[in-house]
Amino acid sequence: MPDYGALQARVQELAERDWDIAAIEARVNKLVAEGLPRKALDRGEAAAHAQQILDRVQRRAEEYNLVARNCARSTALAVMEEFGLGTMEIVQALSPFPGFGGTGWMCGGVTGGLIALGLFFGSEDVLDQEAVGATMMAARRFMARFEEQVGAVVCPTIHEDVVFGRYMDPGAGPGNMEAFAAAQGFQKCGLLPGIGARIAAEIVLESLHK
Repeated sequence: MPDYGALQARVQELAERDWDIAAIEARVNKLVAEGLPRKALDRGEAAAHAQQILDRVQRRAEEYNLVARNCARSTALAVMEEFGLGTMEIVQALSPFPGFGGTGWMCGGVTGGLIALGLFFGSEDVLDQEAVGATMMAARRFMARFEEQVGAVVCPTIHEDVVFGRYMDPGAGPGNMEAFAAAQGFQKCGLLPGIGARIAAEIVLESLHK
C-alpha cells in the first residue's frame, strides 16, 4: 500500500526545491556532446556504495525531468548514465513516451525504467531467449515495485491520487501544457522519474550481488 502522505510530501519538496538549473543543463549538454560514458561495473564497489548510487540516480532523474520536460527520457537517462548503458539515440527514441504518447496510459517513469532494464539485461542477439527471459523477470519485479510504491502506473490515477489532486492531461493541447507548467508540473512530476529510476537501479544492483 503506498504511503500517500510521504509521496505528497515529496511532491511538495520537489515544488519548493532550489534547483541549480545551469549545472543540470551543463551536465546534460556534456552527455549530448560526448555521449554516455562507458563503465565496467565492479560488484564490490557497487555493493559498498549502493545507497549513494540509488540516491544519485533518483536525484538526477528528478533534475533531468525539470530541464528536459520528459519523464521517460529523464528516467532512462539517469540509469543509463549511472551504469554506462546504451547511447543518446535511445534517449532520443523515448521522446514520445511521456504518458505513452501523451495519452496518459503509462507513466514515463515506468517506460523509461523498463528501457533501462532492457539495456542492462537484454541482448543484441534477437535469438537470445535467455536474455529475454531475464529481462521480463526484471520487468515484472519493476512493475510490481512501482505500483506498490506509487499505487498506479497510469498518469490519470497518479496525477489525481499523488501529484495534483486531479488529472492535468498535459498532452491534450497547448492550453493544458501551459496549465501543467504553471502548476509546477515538471518539478512535481519529477517524483515519478525519481522513483522509476531508483527502482530500476535497485534491480540492476541486486543482480550484481547474486
